[in-house]
Amino acid sequence: MPLTDLTSMPTEEPTTTNANPKLVRVLDPADGSLVGEHEVAGEDEVRAAVEAAVRAAPGWARTAPAERAAMVAAAADRVAAAADDLALLTTREMGKPLADARGGVDAGVGALRQYAELGPLHRGRSLQGSWDATDLMVHGPRGVVAAITPWNDPVAVPCGLLGAALVTGNTVVLKPSERTPATGLELARLVAAELPAGVLEVVVGDGTTGAALASSEHVDVVAHVGSTATGRAIAAAAARTGAKLLLENGGNDPMVVDAGVDPEWAAEQAALGSFANAGQICTSVERIYVVEEVAEQFLAALVRRARERVIGPGTAPATELGPLVDERMRSTVHQQVCDAVAAGAELLAGGQVPEGPGTFYPATVLSGCRSGMAVVDEETFGPVAPVTIVHDFDAALAAAAAGRYGLAAVVLTTDMEHAQRAWRELPVGTVKINAAFGGAPGGAAQPRGASGTGFGYGPELLDEMTTTKVVHLGLPRRG
Repeated sequence: MPLTDLTSMPTEEPTTTNANPKLVRVLDPADGSLVGEHEVAGEDEVRAAVEAAVRAAPGWARTAPAERAAMVAAAADRVAAAADDLALLTTREMGKPLADARGGVDAGVGALRQYAELGPLHRGRSLQGSWDATDLMVHGPRGVVAAITPWNDPVAVPCGLLGAALVTGNTVVLKPSERTPATGLELARLVAAELPAGVLEVVVGDGTTGAALASSEHVDVVAHVGSTATGRAIAAAAARTGAKLLLENGGNDPMVVDAGVDPEWAAEQAALGSFANAGQICTSVERIYVVEEVAEQFLAALVRRARERVIGPGTAPATELGPLVDERMRSTVHQQVCDAVAAGAELLAGGQVPEGPGTFYPATVLSGCRSGMAVVDEETFGPVAPVTIVHDFDAALAAAAAGRYGLAAVVLTTDMEHAQRAWRELPVGTVKINAAFGGAPGGAAQPRGASGTGFGYGPELLDEMTTTKVVHLGLPRRG
């Protein structure tokens, strides 16, 4: 559907059966109140949005790179001016603390500005095969990009994809998560206000809307950040249409706590990695392997930090741990915790569903975890720290390397030989040494296995959004 006034657009709540099947409803996860309702875009609306993007593509591709970049930079200024409103929308729709939501908006603005600077500099190269002949390798836009984005960071993630796609001359159809549609609509409205008509379209809806968009034969790139199951369905659709895939999907990121580290510091890193945004970050710490030499002190410190986490609505200034996005997510997280305890894990903190409104879940620490438990083998996506005590670093590294996911890993160590082994041997896209989160602006990542494919962010994303054409220039023969 084309961009419309936000006030005319309703929202969704994925765990509630709607009386009107053409609506999705969004409830505030802090108290269950209705945030809004949104009409689900059907096949006709998706087709109209894609066709508008197709019509706009030739003119946008011919626009000078510096002009495209200037428009994206102006869009970044618009988003920055609306940062407080976007942050509040994010908090109301998915629950994260307001300061964290504002940080996500700031990161999105930074991504737009980064690509506005990098776009006109995007590289090409030439080869001279002989004195009178030259080959040019020229980058150009792929066409129409379908950007299907998640609810856990509904400004920063879309801004990265939009920035890279737009500055390289692609048109875009954005499909925000059904859990954060108002945030997605407002972001799209702000960015599209600086662009020619049709260059950025937006469709709102549930999985059926995303499936219709991903399977369109007129879409040239499908960029999806979300679950592995959805990513696989999108990959199957792309195999039929020939669209290029960019997937950042589920993760099961390990943390290794080596002997010799300060256990208090390590516990703070583990708490940050496991509990930030209620564990609802793509690169959250999902399983922890601690060497037995420091295990007792580490666990005591981690439990203390878990119990100290202030739980409350994201709009409350003191809140450190907001609600999970919805009841379905909380039920899944709690079931994994209960199953782990039933299988022999020891519950050291949290693990109880609070009474009262909202989908809150406490920071939870489990010890004695092992492979075979879902809380270890799968992505929990909640504020849960499953801990396994191992004999030494070799055992920790081997356990961390196991599994089907390959998004990221964290290694806390004072031994630089261990650090070097870790980043060389762990089969993941990002290895963070001595920091649960962080990284330079403009950094890129390339997930592996069930975690996806293709570069996300950084200058490399410009390559993903473009295609390379080889042009052979020879001298003509004169008559």
